Amino acid sequence: MSAPSAQQPTPKVTEREARQVAEDAREQDWRKPSFAKELFLGRFRLDLIHPHPQPAGEDVRRGEEFLARLREFCETRVDGALIEREAKIPDEVVNGLKELGALGMKIDVKYGGLGLTQVYYNRALALAGSASPAIGALLSAHQSIGVPQPLKTFGTQEQKDTFLPRLARTDISAFLLTEPDVGSDPARLATTAVRDGDDYVLDGVKLWTTNGVVADLLVVMARVPKSPEGKGGITAFVVEADAPGITVEHRNSFMGLRGIENGVTRFHQVRVPAANRIGPEGAGLRIALTTLNTGRLSLPAMCVGSGKWCLKIAREWSAVREQWGRPVARHEAVGSKIAFIAATTFALEAVVDLASQMADEDRNDIRIEAALAKLYGSEMGCLIADELVQIRGGRGFETAASLAARGERAVPAEQMLRDMRINRIFEGSTEIMHLLIAREAVDAHLKVAGDIIDPDKPLSAKAKAGANAAGFYAKWLPKLVAGPGQLPTTYAEFNPSGHPDLATHLRYVERASRKLARSTFYAMSRWQGRMETKQGFLGRIVDIGAELFAMSAACVRAEHLRATDEHGREAYQLADAFCRQARIRVEELFTRLWSNTDDLDRRVVEGVLSGTYGWLEEGVVDPSGEGPWIADATPGPSTEENVHRPIR
Repeated sequence: MSAPSAQQPTPKVTEREARQVAEDAREQDWRKPSFAKELFLGRFRLDLIHPHPQPAGEDVRRGEEFLARLREFCETRVDGALIEREAKIPDEVVNGLKELGALGMKIDVKYGGLGLTQVYYNRALALAGSASPAIGALLSAHQSIGVPQPLKTFGTQEQKDTFLPRLARTDISAFLLTEPDVGSDPARLATTAVRDGDDYVLDGVKLWTTNGVVADLLVVMARVPKSPEGKGGITAFVVEADAPGITVEHRNSFMGLRGIENGVTRFHQVRVPAANRIGPEGAGLRIALTTLNTGRLSLPAMCVGSGKWCLKIAREWSAVREQWGRPVARHEAVGSKIAFIAATTFALEAVVDLASQMADEDRNDIRIEAALAKLYGSEMGCLIADELVQIRGGRGFETAASLAARGERAVPAEQMLRDMRINRIFEGSTEIMHLLIAREAVDAHLKVAGDIIDPDKPLSAKAKAGANAAGFYAKWLPKLVAGPGQLPTTYAEFNPSGHPDLATHLRYVERASRKLARSTFYAMSRWQGRMETKQGFLGRIVDIGAELFAMSAACVRAEHLRATDEHGREAYQLADAFCRQARIRVEELFTRLWSNTDDLDRRVVEGVLSGTYGWLEEGVVDPSGEGPWIADATPGPSTEENVHRPIR
């Protein structure tokens, strides 16, 4: 039977239609409590995270055993400098990871995996990523967003039995959503999957497919047209990477993560059995977003590993490098950077461990916590790497190979900065994360008052919403006036004798949480339907929430370490330092909510786009090459050599 034609241009959608697609993909309900959601509503629910949740003994034993084997492998068989130099992870290293079981860290033991918890999976990624960030990316892309996780949550038993044993030991997977002209706006997805008997026929081009060059199995998002048999919509499929009609046309190269196998993949009349569809038609985006609820934790986990390494190098270097008669660490200008690295690394680990343990226990909804961890980890991790380069000075800018060639320790500080930079873009850019988290943060408001500000709703709906909103706010607003953060004895267990007082920081978080909720309410009252356009304001609201979450996690972790006699005194010192640094940032953000240049910036942007400031661009030459800004992605047969190379 001849396959139907699927060639069509990228769909044209309005801004409202694009938002509706994203809204439909959201999890609409909150069936479990969420610490971060409550935080944005002005309710500081410390009971949801304290005492710090703990892993089961068997999980610890299995996790520590694997970490020991992985450490030995990384120390003896991984040459990070070689991977950087040759822009490739050697096949023998990948095969060694397979033998170690690293591909199946998150896959249940009954399918041949290791069955690690989220906590130990993240620690393993931090360890592997410290040996080579490219290896961390390979393992994360395979398990956090690749085929295993969506199958675990949404796959049929037959799909699990068929694919998970392969994915646990031998097969590498990749996730294919982005297209040349489609990034964070999936409503414009152009790749199609047309039903043809017992198959779907895929046509389209996917960009930035991490692991795509070496993958054996793919999870592909494609648009299914509506039909009498199905409702259509963006749908997820498991696809064999060597299926006829699939061509990896190009392996991309980047400023960092030079060893990742990231490519451009073309689908031309690729037949995929309907049995390989994950979930129903139209559920693809929801599957992707649900997968990322915990999958996003892998990226900040590797940021924690980076922070630990940066702290080690900063300590060792600044103790031996002398200026003006004493080590540079003793100079306040450098010492403050080291203090920032140490305190922030402690907080990042606290955030990741707390969110991961909550994910393992599955008693809280952590969609906001995971998103905040990704946002905060990627921003702070990049800043930590930048500060290390500054501490190292000219040596920080010099490559490790050049340092070694002239007889000095080969410290890849500049590589770490390049490798870390992508984290602010991977799995949702900072700007997109701000909007995603902001949407969840105001969910309670939209549920009760959304119809009031929706221009498409009839007056009857607005009237009903007005009544509901009046009842909600009559109960909610008075609770934002006062709280336990104003009582000097609250959270007394965080003020043990002989330790810094962390209770004062938790009281600050409680007060700031109520102030944050009031600020959000004021903004919604002021801007109503235009609130969604105030992205600068929303970004600052989210950043405040991220700082408050990190402060809470740092204090809870410090108290847990004190109670278990694990460096408790030092942990309290680091948590205190972090909270004092974070409070300064929070106060600045609160000021910038209402005192900023957002309106002026918009006018300048209009001037830039209209060419008003074209004269400012004179006096330079543009070294860019020729070609379109966005490559042509018209469906059709490939004219390029297939660079797909599965590793065996």
